[in-house]
Amino acid sequence: MRYSKHIFKTLISLLMIGCATPAILKSDNEKLTQKSFSGDKHIEQRVDSVLRLMTLEEKIGQMTQFSADWSVTGPVMADKYQPYLEKGLVGSIFNATSVAGIRKLQKIAVEQTRLGIPILFGQDVIHGYKTIFPIPLAESCSWDLALMRKTTELAAREASADGINWTFAPMVDITRDARWGRAMEGAGEDPYLGSLIAEARVKGFQGGDNWQMLSSPHTLLACGKHFAGYGAAESGKDYNTAELSMHTLRNVYLPPYEATLNAGVGSIMASLNEINGVPATADKWLLTEVLRKEWGFNGLLVSDYTGINELVRHGVAKDDKQAANLSANAGIEMDMNGAAFIKYLSALVKEGKVTEAQIDKAVRHILEIKFLLELFDDPYRYLDETRAKENTFTEEYLKVARQAVASSVVLLKNEAEVLPIKKNSGKTIAVIGPMMNNTSDINGSWTCLDDGKQSVSLLTGLTEKYKGTNVKLLYAEGCGFTTISTEQLKEAVAIARKADRVLVAVGEQSNWSGESAVRTDIRLPQAQRQLLEALKAINKPIAIVTFSGRPLDLSWENENVQAILQAWFPGTQGGNGIADVIAGDVNPSGHLTMSFPRNVGQIPIYYNYKSTGRPVYTNNEEVDHRPHYNAGYLDSSITPLYPFGYGLSYTTFAISNVHLNKKSMKRYNDSIIVNASVQNTGTTEGEIVVQLYTRQLVASVSRPVKELKGFQKISLKAGESKQVRFELPSEALAFYGINGKKDTEPSECLLWVGLHSADNNNEQHFTIEE
Repeated sequence: MRYSKHIFKTLISLLMIGCATPAILKSDNEKLTQKSFSGDKHIEQRVDSVLRLMTLEEKIGQMTQFSADWSVTGPVMADKYQPYLEKGLVGSIFNATSVAGIRKLQKIAVEQTRLGIPILFGQDVIHGYKTIFPIPLAESCSWDLALMRKTTELAAREASADGINWTFAPMVDITRDARWGRAMEGAGEDPYLGSLIAEARVKGFQGGDNWQMLSSPHTLLACGKHFAGYGAAESGKDYNTAELSMHTLRNVYLPPYEATLNAGVGSIMASLNEINGVPATADKWLLTEVLRKEWGFNGLLVSDYTGINELVRHGVAKDDKQAANLSANAGIEMDMNGAAFIKYLSALVKEGKVTEAQIDKAVRHILEIKFLLELFDDPYRYLDETRAKENTFTEEYLKVARQAVASSVVLLKNEAEVLPIKKNSGKTIAVIGPMMNNTSDINGSWTCLDDGKQSVSLLTGLTEKYKGTNVKLLYAEGCGFTTISTEQLKEAVAIARKADRVLVAVGEQSNWSGESAVRTDIRLPQAQRQLLEALKAINKPIAIVTFSGRPLDLSWENENVQAILQAWFPGTQGGNGIADVIAGDVNPSGHLTMSFPRNVGQIPIYYNYKSTGRPVYTNNEEVDHRPHYNAGYLDSSITPLYPFGYGLSYTTFAISNVHLNKKSMKRYNDSIIVNASVQNTGTTEGEIVVQLYTRQLVASVSRPVKELKGFQKISLKAGESKQVRFELPSEALAFYGINGKKDTEPSECLLWVGLHSADNNNEQHFTIEE
């Protein structure tokens, strides 16, 4: 056997697994066995058999994760952690990569320790491992659940081939604040869409909603994060306090986390922030009462990076020992790189502050995951150099990545058909801007092992796209991200004067979004605005391509340029995928999943807000902003620049003949069928996301002015019409009401089938009856 050196050390464990008598198991299980993640009795017995062999110290070691350091030979354990590894007191290692490096660390665990228990290797595989797909916020704008499941499936295949078996994704936090840098990591502002995307991404990583798929060496254990309310941090400041009513927490922020459980997620990560005065890492109500008891989660619950230690800074623990006590009793089962458990849990057990039964329950979850990943059967099963080479930057990965880019970009404006620029148009294009020939920033944040060397810049993509055609490209950088010189500006203006159309690539640097990357000014930097102002002055049609990890304030650009294509951070195939759209080989079909503000003063801004009691007045006249009233500003519109669900195409669409099969439905176990006609009214084939929204007019608690309840992405040829059909079940209208329970309440309701959240055409009425 490839790992024969450790077979003796695990022999007793293997014998116990195979030979324990039913009587012994029954007796011990009365004390030990809790409901497991898998529900597989054989695995439960194997877990109990290993658990019996372990000392308290070894159990606590399983609850400990450390991060690997790097050397010229690959990942290594830091000197201060190496002794723990050698004693079998590490359950998981974070940030180790490469087959050779991970094999070296796993070998210590299984061949040099008393019990030879294998290690879980975790990594932040957020939107790709080496092949980088568009950031999750970008992919969410495709509204293509199958595509998002596919990209996470390929990311899992590529990462697992390098020895990784646990990813700390998907992030499913609802995001209403574009200042927050981690907006790029989620699916936007809507809990319904966010829940569906959460399910798709969990199934992509884990191979489906069946725990048995974890036995495939091509899948990763997924981790829903950050539980809970991390995206609601005040002022958009990372890690900041979240003050959320139970109504908002339950109806808006918690649903996507619960959706990960429905998809079979194997692990959940506690958030770093506090909610209503209690840091999530120490919140027993959240982690035990809701997650474990109410929702029935039986997987692995891990802290965020040093989240336990940070309870001291939050002011709820005086030292790391008390922090370990609080978090263990709240339900945390693995300490991510904080060393609080390994240092203090044993003493806390002896002092009676943490019970060994609690320790056993946590370790059982950890061991079960390792059995499900079949690491006990072969701890080196993920480690195959040939498989790693065969699953890196493959033709399939690059093809899907390119498709994901083209599906994720959002056309925000397109006057006078400035876009597309067809390959036979004979146009001369001035390509300008700091992101035009950039490969180091195109991937965005959380790019794992890719350094941009494999990434395709927009200039390269355009050059390849127009090769052999009568389209001519002229190039000048024009400015840096935040700097501009007279020479750069002159060169850019000079080539723009020679062009028929000007294409400008602008936006953020990759490190301007992501963790701890908060911005209070989300406009383009002054240097880039100065470049655009100079180009506008020469009176040529301008299209800008914006790269960012968040919605930007594009108010000036919306007023002053003819076309805007929001490209986000598109990843490895960014240049090729965007070129496909610019040339018209792909008709853009992305729709926003976060509202774009007119200015930072509107933030937080989101479509599913509540109506106020008083209307807006202008010049002493009441203004009816249908279908609701809301408080206004003295110096700005109350509406977003671009609303949730918005996205243009190179063609146009119309929705008509919305029909309900009945005008009322029962409160429980009933549904209404909604039919609508959708027509491509333009001259080009294209895709459209048809969106279904509802509003409950009267309820025990105030309800949002609109809520997304369904969508379909359909393709139509020029002039073609199709019927779309939605089934709206009564259960889909349930919410947490004044009594704190989820229910469907009788009421009059409104319904719309539209092109985006601000499309108030085709309004229909229906009733929910007792």
